[in-house]
Amino acid sequence: MLDQIQSQTRRGQFLPAGINSSTNGFFTTDHKPPEVMQKTVKQLLVMSRQKRKYCHDDNSEHKYKSVKFEVFDVSPPAPANLNMTPYFPAAAPEHHITPPHMQHSPLQGPMAPTSEFKMTLFQWQIQHEAQKLEGISPEIMHMQDADGDTFLHIAVAQGKRALAYVLAAKMAESGSLDIKEHNGQTPLQLAAAINQHLIVQDLLLQGAQINTRDLWGRSPLHVCAEKGHYLSIQNIWNTLLGSGQSIDVEMFNYDGLTPLHAAVLSHNTVMKELRSVESTCSYMATELMQRRQMYIECIKTLLLMGASYGTKDLKSGRTCLHIASEEANVELLSIFLEHPSSLTFVNVKTFSGNTALHIASSLPNHKIKVEAVKLLMRKGADPGARNFENELPAQLVPEGPTGEKVRQILKGKYINA
Repeated sequence: MLDQIQSQTRRGQFLPAGINSSTNGFFTTDHKPPEVMQKTVKQLLVMSRQKRKYCHDDNSEHKYKSVKFEVFDVSPPAPANLNMTPYFPAAAPEHHITPPHMQHSPLQGPMAPTSEFKMTLFQWQIQHEAQKLEGISPEIMHMQDADGDTFLHIAVAQGKRALAYVLAAKMAESGSLDIKEHNGQTPLQLAAAINQHLIVQDLLLQGAQINTRDLWGRSPLHVCAEKGHYLSIQNIWNTLLGSGQSIDVEMFNYDGLTPLHAAVLSHNTVMKELRSVESTCSYMATELMQRRQMYIECIKTLLLMGASYGTKDLKSGRTCLHIASEEANVELLSIFLEHPSSLTFVNVKTFSGNTALHIASSLPNHKIKVEAVKLLMRKGADPGARNFENELPAQLVPEGPTGEKVRQILKGKYINA
């Protein structure tokens, strides 16, 4: 649903007669015939982005869809009563994850009234949305448009957290919380793709599954890693820690990459762009520095979750060390080689027999290449290793002053200089 490679078809949105989507995200009743919504979900998200002063440049622009549903009637909801007993547990602070033994099923059973209970804004929004949706049948909740989108997909795409919370609670009751649209994305995958990290947390607490795949074999972790959505990754980890639901951090997508591979490749791209603009455009350099830090946070969190930088991709046998060496990415090499298991992986070979030192040595002459080779040598890289063409790292070094310096380093000189 949110990928460049998807269909570029533009779609309009129909909501059921008697249900209109207001600008604040609430469904309101109206007995007029159904009308075509004037804005698609993509347009709504673009408008939302334009309201913010800063927006990251996402290389993977997405098309958003809208749902088309049949007509049905609901009776007008009763006005919200702020003094009524809420039908959901008191919310913990957004940064706090409630322990599993203290969690309650959402929207079930009135909480015992107390004189000290104070309703938060989010709780009031949930109550209000629950009243608005009270008359919607399970059949309507599960209906999908031509693109497979449900009301929950659309609410998530629009960032309407309270509405998504109520819809998710209703769909969880019937076991349909992980329903997929035409690109194979569940509501959780969609929330991860647009970095709605609080909605990610809500959906996981409702029981959404984390190890699902879209049509490209990507899990929500893959999507977050590709885009640098570290807050969503951290919420996934914190929410599922101790929950009993396992997280497959080593899952391969259909390109043979784990989430950690994807994060390293994205960080490489940012570093390459940064080297080309840092001397000409300070604004772009600042933006790229921010993106760079986002990917670093993703990588560190994935490592804490148990991801291995020594895992080989399925197409060429590269580890994260090989991928980082392709851009002489000293920042990532330092992170990986400081790990206690670095000696186990520093001389691992790809399917063509190249070590990370082969790759770093063969790069075009650049001062950062010298630092990468020094770092690998200090951490135990073997300059005597040969690839399957019987080549040593020194034989792959380009000619020139920088190349000559690299050859000296490969002989053991200037390593600590």
